[in-house]
Formats: sequence, structure tokens, C-alpha cells
Amino acid sequence: MAFIGSQTLTPAKILNTQNPPLRHRRPPTPPILISTKLSDVNPVQLQDLCNACNHSFHRFPDILPDGRVEPVAVDKLRLALAHSSVVVSVFAKPELVTGGEWYRRMIPLTPGSGRLAGFGRAVSDSALTASIYDVMVLPPLQGRGIGRMILQRTIRLLTGKGIYDIAALCSDQEMSFFKACGFGDDMLGSTTMMYTRSGNDLVVSAGRKLLLVPSIRKP
Repeated sequence: MAFIGSQTLTPAKILNTQNPPLRHRRPPTPPILISTKLSDVNPVQLQDLCNACNHSFHRFPDILPDGRVEPVAVDKLRLALAHSSVVVSVFAKPELVTGGEWYRRMIPLTPGSGRLAGFGRAVSDSALTASIYDVMVLPPLQGRGIGRMILQRTIRLLTGKGIYDIAALCSDQEMSFFKACGFGDDMLGSTTMMYTRSGNDLVVSAGRKLLLVPSIRKP
């Protein structure tokens, strides 16, 4: 036995003291490059990212027989990018995702040398309101805080323009992520309504709308 002060440590306690139980820790964020330049986003690479994340820019995408969503055409992605008010893209070295030759690790990380590993965008009237869409991160790099960085950068750019009415349309699976990043239920009790494109039929409610809850601004 060993004695520390007035405490008696048995061999089992000594073992536990020397090797404390490991707590679950989030994997460290790998070296990444965050860009807000539209010119840094290649629509073909964005389509690849969507495919890897099984994500579609369409709210109601066609589902393929294997359960995956049908890819959005590159021309559509290019047009959507051009009309987005804020675009945030994240690049990582390819070997962090898929492995690679050793010499690639010596190449500086740039949008040209890196792989598009994360993305998010916002559509806004540039004065009062904005909505955030299409936040995604490559599956091997999820859970490392990259998605939160994308949201933070997007919100910073919007609030820098004086825009505080910021909404995010998300699925039930995405709600916990957005709430952890400062979003909450619409305080006005609004319900998202979607046009059904069915003539005189009434529109129906669909989707979830979360609003960013900003701190109270002093006049």
C-alpha cells in the first residue's frame, strides 16, 4: 500500500490514479483554410461534396434506388452560388480525408491545392433578412467543429452588414446542431409554408425554421 497524507491507496486505487479514466474528447480540428470568396468555389467540387454528404440543394430532391439523393446539375450549382449573398468554403489537405503521397503534405494549403471539405451559404436582401442553407462537412471530418466555424463566419458576415433577422431551414436531424450554434424556435411562432405547385391547392407547412437569437443591442 501507499500513503498520501492521511489517505491510504490500495494497488487498485494507485492504478486508477496513475491512469485516470479517459473522457470522450472531440477529435482535434485539422489544418483547414476558410474562404469567403465566391471565386474559390469550384461547382464541380461542390457537387462532389454534396454527393459525399448525400446532400442536395433541392428542398425536395429525387431519391435514387440506393437511397441517395439525385445530384444537382453543375449549372444549377453555379447559378445558385452566383446569387448567394454569403458563401463560406472550407479546404483541407486531401491526405487528411483519403490519405495520399507524402510529398503532398509539403504543399501549402490553398483553395487550389486543398480539397473542398465544408461549405455553407446564405441568401439575403442585403439589408434586413437572411436565410442560411446547405451547411455540410465531409463525413470523415465531421464532429471537429468545422460546421460551427462555417456558421460563425456566415453570421459574422451578415451581422457585419447590420442583418440580424437570420433564419435557417433545417431538418429534424439538423436541429440539434443549429440550436447548439445559437439558433432557436421562431419567437413569433411563424410556420414555414411551401408552395406546392399544384394549382389552386392550399399551400402546406413543411420543414423547420430556426432563428438566430442575437444578444440585445444597445440603441
